[in-house]
Amino acid sequence: MTKLLEGKKGLILGVANKRSIAWGIAQSAAAHGAQLAFSYQGDRLKEGVEELANTLSGSLIFPCDVTNEDQVDALFAGIDKAWGGLDFVAHCIAYAKAEDIDGRYVNTKLEGFNTALDVSAFSFTLVARKAEPLFEKRGGGSILTLTYLGSQRVLPNYNVMGVAKAALEAGVRYLANDLGPKNIRVNAISAGPVQTLAARGIAGFVDMYKAAKEKSPLRRNTVPEEVGDAATFLFSPLSRGVTGQILYVDSGCNIIGY
Repeated sequence: MTKLLEGKKGLILGVANKRSIAWGIAQSAAAHGAQLAFSYQGDRLKEGVEELANTLSGSLIFPCDVTNEDQVDALFAGIDKAWGGLDFVAHCIAYAKAEDIDGRYVNTKLEGFNTALDVSAFSFTLVARKAEPLFEKRGGGSILTLTYLGSQRVLPNYNVMGVAKAALEAGVRYLANDLGPKNIRVNAISAGPVQTLAARGIAGFVDMYKAAKEKSPLRRNTVPEEVGDAATFLFSPLSRGVTGQILYVDSGCNIIGY
């Protein structure tokens, strides 16, 4: 197999466990020759991330809470010291309080709104800013984030997260314009419903998951490996002309109008 990322260095943010989309991205990138760095938020996730990262030769592991700029600075300083540059970043981080996802969007509280936008949207801008000088050292780079159809359409029990994802997608376009002159590409993958720990916390997810399989043109659900391979494409020279885009990896769900 041709290794599309041979010799490349990449950072994966947001691995929670072996079922997470972030881990699917990591596995695909590693299979294509990339050396990876991982972050974890707090001691509760440290052991699990270390266990997974250690299955991939040469991995780096750093603590990082993306709401703490000092920790983000320390993360990129550590990568710069170890590698002297960076080729790609996968931002797989989102969060909203449970009470701001359930029920009606109109009941969203300011604190919950700010939390969702900070973690799910602003953190991508922050990460891009901190990664920019490391990308420049390698002559350019590719950064992507994860979004969902709830940014474009009203979906039950998604609420403030849909608003945050809409802001995230707008950020992709503005960042692509800012960073393009430095040969840094910025994109997002909009995946279909995937059986992750976070997704199962959404009320009605099982029904959404079943409906996606029944209605999608491919009549099947999305799996992390498919998202991982799409990410590898966006990290690789094969997508050198692609930036500012939302790539749907959802078995075609987004084209269905009912």
